[in-house]
Amino acid sequence: MTVDLDAAVRKHCELFNEGFRSGDWAPFVATFAEDARMAFTNVPAGPFVGREAIGAAYAANPPTDTMSIVSVEPLGADTARARFAWDAGGAGTMVMRWRDGQVADLEITFR
Repeated sequence: MTVDLDAAVRKHCELFNEGFRSGDWAPFVATFAEDARMAFTNVPAGPFVGREAIGAAYAANPPTDTMSIVSVEPLGADTARARFAWDAGGAGTMVMRWRDGQVADLEITFR
């Protein structure tokens, strides 16, 4: 299955922002594979392994801002590096890998 990386990253961001605005993280978390991994660089959190653990992390410590995608760089058929900006200031990158249409691995680095 070929992934439209740009569209997939932008949809991930859209669902993230919707979760932030509504406080309902379930639609966003549902996009992660059952055994997904989410890790952070430069932030004392995680890693979180499994959709349930990722959902619990968002429920316990929800983000405090929305984000915008600045650019998407393909790294492989199912992997992309996205540069993002927090809407209140600050930036970072996400390296995302999909498997069977779901996010299988997400590495987030804040700058």
